[in-house]
Amino acid sequence: MDHRILLIGQDSADAETIRAALAEVKGWNYSVEWVRQLSAGVERLNTGQIDAVLLDLFLPDGQGRETLEQLWSAAPDVPILILCDQDGESLARQAVERGAQDYLLKTHLDSCTLRHALRSMIERKAAAEALFVEKERAEVTLNSIGDAVLSTDIAGHVTYLNVVAESMMGWTRQDAVGRPLTEVFHIIDGETREPVPNPLALAVQENKTVGLTANCVLIRRDGHEVAIEDSAAPIHDRRGRVTGAVIVFHDVSGARAMSLQMSHLARHDVLTDLPNRLLLNDRLAGAIASARRYRRQLAVMFLDVDQFKHINDSLGHEVGDQLLRSVAEQLTRCVRSSDTVSRQGGDEFVVVLSEMDQASNAVVSAAKILAAVAEPHRIAGYELHITASIGVSVYPDDGPDAETLLRNADLAMYHAKERGRGRYQFF
Repeated sequence: MDHRILLIGQDSADAETIRAALAEVKGWNYSVEWVRQLSAGVERLNTGQIDAVLLDLFLPDGQGRETLEQLWSAAPDVPILILCDQDGESLARQAVERGAQDYLLKTHLDSCTLRHALRSMIERKAAAEALFVEKERAEVTLNSIGDAVLSTDIAGHVTYLNVVAESMMGWTRQDAVGRPLTEVFHIIDGETREPVPNPLALAVQENKTVGLTANCVLIRRDGHEVAIEDSAAPIHDRRGRVTGAVIVFHDVSGARAMSLQMSHLARHDVLTDLPNRLLLNDRLAGAIASARRYRRQLAVMFLDVDQFKHINDSLGHEVGDQLLRSVAEQLTRCVRSSDTVSRQGGDEFVVVLSEMDQASNAVVSAAKILAAVAEPHRIAGYELHITASIGVSVYPDDGPDAETLLRNADLAMYHAKERGRGRYQFF
């Protein structure tokens, strides 16, 4: 293995001793370049390809600490071994404290001591370089992935954040490192708004990979909320002991919002945003169960806009759609928040009046709805006057279940149309 050594010193005897000592080393080939002045040493270091420096601190153009500082400016990564007399040993120790690798007394420049010092110095430097490269590679890798990465020690203090974690959490690594995890990584349940169990503590406690709680929300340093998901795992040393934990997480706000939107669309009418048949059936079944439990009544109203086809054919589907949205708004205003207004399709709507004390409540609501629908609808420059026909069925008298109540309300609605439209009819 070839190594280039730069000797910077005045004494020619020292140079000969060093060359002779290193010539005897087997397996390691040392090429010694000798210069007498600091300026020449700096000039040579600037050209590169020097593996180590042997330095006498007392030179014609540099003395003591100044000599070391100039060499570091020229080649901060090259290891330096100080050569000194006994009188200069104190200064040599100071140089080691300031960054030199080691020092040797000139009286000990034998082959064994010198080669051991140089080999140790060069190997330590190579190991430090390899560690630095590995650390840099890991750093680049962690900062290149799209997920946030956070790690803690065994006591639960933050030891690392990658750049994605910094961005998502609103903390810089410098500010976060050393702080308790609970101070930096604040997560809650998105539905209950309660704090969720610390996943990193759980990973350490159970010594296995664990997932985050569903609907987990991260509270950033600035208070902004981010929906996240992923997992935490324990970190082990070479003996297999747990020394900390790491969590990898990512922003799922967009995906979660899309999921909620898709779920909403699956259960709501696209045109009016009212509950569709699927959601109506769920709510009606729940209302029937509640009425049965508390021995109350409920009413199902089946409403159809009279002669809606004529409006569609004469004014166009766009006007017809706007009219249906207007009717939906009127219906929603006429009922309580605990009631349900649903669009069945076309010009048909269903209203569920839950928790009625008596059937006469349905009479009042039906009359109110007919009056609201009959008010002028101003749409696209038109003032439209319409009526509606309503059929009403009452639980439990007109049916024990949702299907029967809907069918009977529908039949009653057709009776209302046959009797002249613009009216309500009980089953």
